[in-house]
Parts: sequence; structure tokens; C-alpha cells
Amino acid sequence: PLVCTMNVTVATEAVRRLLGLSLEAFEEAVAAAPAGSEGLLMLPYLTGERTPNLPHGCGALYGVTQTNLTPSNLARASVEGATLGLNYGLNRLRALGVRPREIRLTGGASRNRAWAQICADVFQAPVVGFTEQEGAALGAAIQAMWCTALHVEGEKVSIQDLADSVVKLDEASRLEPGGDAEQYRLLQQHHDSLREKLFPRVNH
Repeated sequence: PLVCTMNVTVATEAVRRLLGLSLEAFEEAVAAAPAGSEGLLMLPYLTGERTPNLPHGCGALYGVTQTNLTPSNLARASVEGATLGLNYGLNRLRALGVRPREIRLTGGASRNRAWAQICADVFQAPVVGFTEQEGAALGAAIQAMWCTALHVEGEKVSIQDLADSVVKLDEASRLEPGGDAEQYRLLQQHHDSLREKLFPRVNH
């Protein structure tokens, strides 16, 4: 099974640019805010969405007060909203019997330690990155190696064996779910409920 989403770094980058923060300053802002962003909740559907099926959806910022609308809360709310969106897809897979033992992170966001911890807490599973952080590019390279071996050199090579020889985990990046996991479990319910109220006639 495959879950596709369109609004992860789309949402966080939009907020980072709005706040005028460097990548390092954005990570610091995320880490400075408490779990739950003091009630600020983002639905990050800035470009519609595939999972859930919201091709004409839009983003929403909920729970805004005069005290919680701060740069760090907004930064963290964008990260939490994107991660809760991913977890919605993961929960759909769980409903099909998929039981992840760990989650492997890749891409630029995987280098954000604060975000990685949010992932562990939201997914309620250990997370770990790769020594090669651009996993999509590495996957394409592995497929190219496999095609070359099969169609050019005539060798029957297992793509699993190729992957095992190239893909290495960065154990120093491994994080376990922490004390905020239960809060995020409840926040997921709030996130899903808000989405259903805003988009009630959608085939999710």
C-alpha cells in the first residue's frame, strides 16, 4: 500500500519564509515551543491534498489567541500539522494491518532534531535517519544500478541485495517516543475532527 501527501515541507517552508528564519533558527523556534503549540493547530493543506483526498482543500490555522500567536508556536504548529497529516496516512495503513516497528526519515527535514522527536512522538514509534540523507535520490540510483546490471550487463541481481549494500542507518539519529506521545495521540484526534468538520463531504 502507498500513501501520498503533498504538504509537509510545503507548509513548513511557507511558515519559515513568512517568519524570515534560517533553517537553523527555524529548528530553534520549533524546539522552543511546547508540544501542542499552546493550542495553535494547523491544517497544512496549502496545495490541496491527496491523503486525505482534498484536491481543492486549503490550509487552516485554528485556536489563535492573543497570547499563543508567537513565532515559535507558529513554527511548531506548522511542523506538528504536517506530521499529524503524515500520521493520518500512517493510521490508514495501520487500519489495513500494517504495524511499523520503526519509521525511517529522509530528506532535509530529517536533519531537524526537534522535528524528528515530534515524529517519534506523533507516530508512537522509533525514528531513525540514513547516513545518506537524500533517500529519494539514493533510491533512484539503486534502481539505475539494478537496471544497468540486468539490462546492460545481463546479471540477475536482487534489488534488495543492492539496497542492503548501499543503504545504511544513522544510529546516532535514532529517537524513541518521549513524554509528549500521549498528548500527540489526543492532538491527532483533534486534528482529524477539525478536518472532518471543515471538509465534511470528502472521500478520505
